Amino acid sequence: MKVKAKQSTEERWATELVRERMKESQAIVHLGFDVEKVEKGRAIFQLDVRAHHKQLHGVVHGGILAALADTTAAIAAYTAVPRGTEIATVELKINYLEPVPGGRIRADARVLRAGRNFVVAECEIWNEDKSLAAKALLTFGAAAGHSIQE
Repeated sequence: MKVKAKQSTEERWATELVRERMKESQAIVHLGFDVEKVEKGRAIFQLDVRAHHKQLHGVVHGGILAALADTTAAIAAYTAVPRGTEIATVELKINYLEPVPGGRIRADARVLRAGRNFVVAECEIWNEDKSLAAKALLTFGAAAGHSIQE
């Protein structure tokens, strides 16, 4: 049995900050992504699967899983770059390993390398039964002091 480690004050603050910021994105609100935990170089999100997440065969659509991986990994990436750095996904590769029929799924993203111009992260998506459903590798462009909107 795994014992959950307590979050530090900084991790609790970061998690709450991300929860509040995610409410500003209509796409994230519509998709129902929920922030479980944020710490330096890592983010964990959850999704309670609903009917609108599923494709014709009754399992979660691959695009939903890719969006979950992208969002979770982006938050992990933001924790590994200096404040004021903006990031943007430049590459996402995902392998779908198991169908996701429903329940609460979990996305766990970790930064593999944070450089001056790029951040590389991975994200694993786990079914409710703890089977690995998908694994993604992502690259983010990072620009210190710049805004994506410019």
